[in-house]
Amino acid sequence: MAQKKAHEVDGWLARPDPGTRIVLIYGPDRGLVSERAKRFAASTGLPLDDPFGVIKLSGSALEADPGRLVDEARTVPMFATHRLVWVLDAGGDKGMADAVKALLDTPAPDAVVLIEADDLKKGSALRSAVEGGSGAMALPCYADDSRGVDRLIDEELGKAGLSISLDARQLLKSALGGDRLASRGELEKLALYCAGKGKVEAEDVRLATGDASATSVDNAIDAVLSGRIDDFDGAFAQLMSSGTAPFLPLASALRQFHALQIMRDSMDRERKTAAAAVASARPPVFFSRRTVVENALKGWSTEACARALQRINAAILETRRRPELARAVARQALLAIAIESSRARR
Repeated sequence: MAQKKAHEVDGWLARPDPGTRIVLIYGPDRGLVSERAKRFAASTGLPLDDPFGVIKLSGSALEADPGRLVDEARTVPMFATHRLVWVLDAGGDKGMADAVKALLDTPAPDAVVLIEADDLKKGSALRSAVEGGSGAMALPCYADDSRGVDRLIDEELGKAGLSISLDARQLLKSALGGDRLASRGELEKLALYCAGKGKVEAEDVRLATGDASATSVDNAIDAVLSGRIDDFDGAFAQLMSSGTAPFLPLASALRQFHALQIMRDSMDRERKTAAAAVASARPPVFFSRRTVVENALKGWSTEACARALQRINAAILETRRRPELARAVARQALLAIAIESSRARR
């Protein structure tokens, strides 16, 4: 079978088989898919900014014209010995799979085809075509396990000349791993925050996670999503006592339920797991909130999200009409949604 297990992928990429003409890199961790695709592309030796040697195609464009993949792969390169045909955001449709089969039956001698795809289920047309072909390789990308997160931490902090205490490492590991690109971004931010210190401590990890007032609003909204009614009441009271405008938690809830609705729709249409939907969300879900959002997705349908959005919009309108009641209106709307979350989790 032309495939590797998740833990074998990095080893294969370090020494890719020169006889492999089609490489499929897929999985729910979109950041890791992108990172590994760039790594394989670099291994071809082609200048990645050369529009003649590296041809990038979108998966959506190929859905309408799957034969273009075959045409591009069989085009004779003008200024190089070979070409890289790089497909971004491919789906698992049959047209793409048929094009891959055609290239496997009659290989294009002057081209390597690299395909980035989302989480493809076992037995999907594209994955089956690559896994069953000679001269092809399928490489899965799943969220980093504990050892993978450790390596990532050491790699990124090592670049900045930083070590990390055991407490800080454990705190960091509990939050990283859902998406490689987002994890690298958080580590780069932490390294910048700790520049010149020499060693990262647990308090550095806490302080580098963002603005305190934004975190307080997030705490209130996370309590709503999780159905933790008492926690919401406490967080909301703290926000109001600090002078936060009632509009802010409503606006934050509006953004969160819009995002939740999109992710839930993705789960329903593409049969994704909650973890896969969160991992592929754009913009990325902040790493410390992923578990909360994943659990919320399991309890909130697209229709329930629409009802919550309608309630929040009505509350925002009411706070503008009657600003003297804004605090009470905001609390009532968010508390009602928290109660609905609590019921959904039972």
